[in-house]
Amino acid sequence: MQLPKHIKMGTRGSLLAVTQAEQAAAQLMALRPGLHVETVVIKTTGDANTSGSLASMGSKGVFVKELEEALLNGTIDFAVHSMKDMPAALPPGLEIVCVPKREDPRDVLVTQHDGLHGLPQGARIGTGSPRRAAQLLALRPDLQICDVRGNLDTRLAKLASGGYDGLVLARAGMNRLALVNEQCHTLALDVCVPAPGQGALAIEANTNHPAIVELLAPLNHRESSEEIQAERAFLIAVGGGCSIPLAAHCTAHDGKLTLIGVAASLTGKRVLRRSISGGAGEAEELGHKLAGWMLANGADTLLKEL
Repeated sequence: MQLPKHIKMGTRGSLLAVTQAEQAAAQLMALRPGLHVETVVIKTTGDANTSGSLASMGSKGVFVKELEEALLNGTIDFAVHSMKDMPAALPPGLEIVCVPKREDPRDVLVTQHDGLHGLPQGARIGTGSPRRAAQLLALRPDLQICDVRGNLDTRLAKLASGGYDGLVLARAGMNRLALVNEQCHTLALDVCVPAPGQGALAIEANTNHPAIVELLAPLNHRESSEEIQAERAFLIAVGGGCSIPLAAHCTAHDGKLTLIGVAASLTGKRVLRRSISGGAGEAEELGHKLAGWMLANGADTLLKEL
């Protein structure tokens, strides 16, 4: 099959989105000598509407819809997304064709204080994520959770101006933009389980263009792909999205998958948490199994309440 030498890559326009897309493009060009990848920036619904919360916009899909339209009409050949932005169902003809090696999926608390337990009583913590808020409130119910939106630099500027005592952000984004410093306190998995897909990129393409799909194939990282498959299977089976406190993290190591799941009330007063393991190749089955346990033990009640 004749592989193209020039392809167009779509991305959102934020500094982080462009940076991580161009890092993926550089990796692809190193794997495919002679290939040129052109970056096409596309403004999404989530980028255009910065006044409302993600939950009020329906959350899933608001950062990918316009990119998917560009894939379907041929404006771009592939799109690079943050995996946690991807909805459960993709438009017919589009697929996540590969998952590059995952960055650190954990959350990070950015604060001048000595981590989570060093925050003063009633500290103001900025996050737009119900998942992060619920898990923090489960440990520190005194905290004041303040909704915050905007790109990483915008959020960090609000912290620097004294608007908050701390921010909770994805460690992956901080790593990709080389922003990690002494104020960054990584939250352990027993404190805050990440969102399904956090730290990973989704490379989406039109399956009606097999040459593009084949061209992108070397970007796939098998272990990262297995982890994401388990986490997304869990998310889809439970029926959750960014508007509810639902978390999942899978680790692939030595042929074994370990999946942690969390479902919680918005206040953090009720938290369901479980970890299960399985063999490589059982990612989807593992996600469904954990989701079944969660639903049987009260996650369905939490979902109905929300």
